[in-house]
Amino acid sequence: MAKVRFTETALRDAHQSLLATRMRTEDMIPIAEEMDKVGYFSVEAWGGATFDTCIRYINDDPWERLRELKASFNHTPIQMLLRGQNLVGYKHYPDDIVTKFVEKSYENGVDVFRIFDALNDIRNMEKAIKVAKDQGAHVQGTISYTISPVHSLDNFVELAKNLEALDCDSVAIKDMAGLITPTAAYDLVTKLKEETGLLVDLHCHCTSGMTPISYYAACQAGVDILDTAISPLAWGTSQPPTESMVAALQGTEFDTGLDLKLLTSIKKYFVDLKEKYRGLLDPISESVDTDVLLYQIPGGMLSNLISQLKVQNAMDRYTDVLEEMPRVRKDMGYPPLVTPTSQIVGTQAVKNVLEGERYKTVTNEVIEYMKGMYGKSPAPVDPEVFKKVIGDEEVITCRPADLLEDEFEKFKSEGEEKGFVESEEDALTYALYPLIAPKFLKCELEPEKIPGGPGPGTGTGTGTVIDDLPTEYDVEVDGDIFNVKILTTGGGTGPIVVEECKKKPGVVLSSMDGILIRLTVEEGDEVKAGDTICVVEAMKMENNVQAESDGVVKEIFVEDGDELKINDCIMVIN
Repeated sequence: MAKVRFTETALRDAHQSLLATRMRTEDMIPIAEEMDKVGYFSVEAWGGATFDTCIRYINDDPWERLRELKASFNHTPIQMLLRGQNLVGYKHYPDDIVTKFVEKSYENGVDVFRIFDALNDIRNMEKAIKVAKDQGAHVQGTISYTISPVHSLDNFVELAKNLEALDCDSVAIKDMAGLITPTAAYDLVTKLKEETGLLVDLHCHCTSGMTPISYYAACQAGVDILDTAISPLAWGTSQPPTESMVAALQGTEFDTGLDLKLLTSIKKYFVDLKEKYRGLLDPISESVDTDVLLYQIPGGMLSNLISQLKVQNAMDRYTDVLEEMPRVRKDMGYPPLVTPTSQIVGTQAVKNVLEGERYKTVTNEVIEYMKGMYGKSPAPVDPEVFKKVIGDEEVITCRPADLLEDEFEKFKSEGEEKGFVESEEDALTYALYPLIAPKFLKCELEPEKIPGGPGPGTGTGTGTVIDDLPTEYDVEVDGDIFNVKILTTGGGTGPIVVEECKKKPGVVLSSMDGILIRLTVEEGDEVKAGDTICVVEAMKMENNVQAESDGVVKEIFVEDGDELKINDCIMVIN
């Protein structure tokens, strides 16, 4: 047996799991050189949800983050999580964007690409794997681990063999919900070592509480790499603590050789840093939750679910949604619950419960999933649900990306003409997130304040915190109470959220927080009940908003790209 290597997740998955992916670059750089001395196999510091969060919430350039980290990590490879054909988004992108993104990621500092597909459909990984190999990067093909009647040890081993045939350097077992038992970990690692020549990495979250034991069983089976997080950012929906695992393996044949004193000094930095972000720490995410063994809901998905229910003032339906989740997953052919399928299943479960009828309305992503646009489902979709959702529409059998036309040059030239794209990296940011990227690229994004901590841009130091002024008031006029919201100017009319608007006959109000992706009607259009009048992105899913009755569109108060809050006025139809 050789010593076990560690991948440190503090700079990506750990804060994504516990701190809503909000860690700033300015808080990573001061500790990077110390982390570089440890001797990790790699430091996971990019990809996953970090790209989205950087440009949507915290006004951090993800490409600049990568370059700054690369300048500090002189000895330790930087690793990223790449969602196959989804890259760092929630849909498939054309091959030219995948190619350019992987090339630029490598050029800017990524050394190890962990590439996965939510459905374990290898067709969705092939392009990214090939391009990364062409750059000379270490490519880690990935098994999205789950438990279902249609997933088995042999399935996973067969996938690993196919990944090896694509010239991957290692294989990761990605256990996003912490479901793998010690016995299952031992059996799977043993089989992978016997039947492939790949290095084997085990990546587990601690949600179920079993993970440290499963890690030790994996060591006994010959695992090469374990994913861990420095202890202040460990446990719960994150990974096991780095220091604890180092200590547990000391004096054994699996001894990592890592220095606990050095790790302790790094730990102290993250103890202080955790205080800065404590306002973002959800106690549910930090705790062991054995419900995951029943519902198989990963921590990030759980946080997403809670957010949706809070917005709808429906936390009393939490248990109902938990129980609906496995039913939706079964209906959809048992997809592993990882981005984006976790959001697809979770959002649909919420809709089914809150609307009182299963699949009364569905997100666009559910429709696309059932049409095969995300790849081949592990098992067939339930025929009754299939019929209700997409009727007689044809299901594709080809690789989904084969149906997509090249788009990179279009986004590049469009962004240059509009004046906010200055580099190929900017063009990629725009191509991946065409709705939210322009605001970021035009330097118009105001970074959100960290709840309970110093304001944005103040590092880990102290300073005076000036709370945001309220923008919504209850105003009394002649004994009547009116709700008034102060709106910012520029960039379109914006949603009108005043009591007078809401009193208009036929007003359509937003039922969710989100971003208006597109209007599908204009003022003067006649619509029928059930017609789609606009599409709103909420919780990373596209939702069609439908007219509730026949009528004519009299007024529209919003424009494409506007942010919506629940009960904002969208339009009037009567």
